[in-house]
Amino acid sequence: MSVLRIGTRGSALALWQANEVARQMRALPGVPAIEIITIKTQGDLNQTVPLWATDGRGFFTAELDRALLDKDVDLVVHSLKDLTTLLPKGIALTAVLERADPGDVLVTRGDLMLDRLPQGASLGTSSLRRRAFIARLRPDLAHQELRGNVPTRLKKLDDGGYDAIILASAGLKRLELGARITQPLEFDQCPSAVSQGAVAITVRDGDDVATRWTTPLDHHATRVAVTAERAMLRRLEGGCQVPVGALAKLEGDRVHLRAAVCSIDGLQFIPAEEQGAARDAAAIGERAAEALLHKGAAAILGAVQAKRAAGAAQ
Repeated sequence: MSVLRIGTRGSALALWQANEVARQMRALPGVPAIEIITIKTQGDLNQTVPLWATDGRGFFTAELDRALLDKDVDLVVHSLKDLTTLLPKGIALTAVLERADPGDVLVTRGDLMLDRLPQGASLGTSSLRRRAFIARLRPDLAHQELRGNVPTRLKKLDDGGYDAIILASAGLKRLELGARITQPLEFDQCPSAVSQGAVAITVRDGDDVATRWTTPLDHHATRVAVTAERAMLRRLEGGCQVPVGALAKLEGDRVHLRAAVCSIDGLQFIPAEEQGAARDAAAIGERAAEALLHKGAAAILGAVQAKRAAGAAQ
C-alpha cells in the first residue's frame, strides 16, 4: 500500500483529530504516505433536526463507515463518543488515542459562572445529557437548541443568541480556544459523556496494513477506561443522545468507574460506582449499568425514548 487514506468529517475539530493521527503515524518508521479525505455525514448536512430527536446511532458516522467498507478510505478517525457501542460488521476499533480532558465547560457572555446566570437565562445545548444534569442545578434556565461546529456555536453565543452554552473542554482546547472557557464543570455537576475527549481509529476487519500502522497509537489507560464506559452504555442500550454520564479512570491495575443517569427535568438522579481489575473493564461497566437499572434508570431512559419518538413524528 503506497498511500494510507484517512477518512474524516470536515469540521475544524475533526480535521484537527485526523491531522493528529497522521502526525503520530508519520513518526512511525517506514509508514507509507498519508492522505486525508473529508466526508460529509448526515449530522453535518442536517443542521435543523435537534440531536435529541435522533437516537445518535450513526448520525455522525454512517457515511464514514460506508466509505471504509467500500474501500474509499483505509482508516477513519472519529470522536469516540460518536461511535456506536456495537460497531458495524466488518469494522474494527484498532486504536484509541490518549484521552484529553473529558469534561464539559460553560462559556458565557459576561463571564458569569453557572450560579450567577440571571433567572431564566438561555442555555444553548442540544445534548439531553447536559440539559438533564444542569437542570438539577439550575432548573430555571431556558434550554435552547444549539447545533453547528465549535466556532459556529461560539459565534451564536457572541451574537447574542444565548446567555451561555456548554461545550466539551477537549474540543475548545484542541482548537486553541481554551481562553473562552468561563467555568469547567466538575463530574458532580455535569457527568461526562461516555468516551468524551477520546479519539478513535477504525479500520476494515482483516486489513493487516491499516491495522499494523494504527495499533501502535493505542493508549492503554484510555482504552481500558473507555472499554468500561462503553460496556455500561451498551448494557443500557443507549446511544450518544441519552441523559447518561460516565467516567472511568485507570489507577495502577484498578479501574474506577463513576456513572449517573438523570431525568430530563433534573428531578431524578441515579448514581453508581464500580471498580475492579483492568482486565475486567467491560464487566465493570456492565455491573455499573445493572446497578443503574436496579435503581430505576430504565424508566428514565424509557421516557427519553418516548420523547424522541414524539419529536421524530412531528
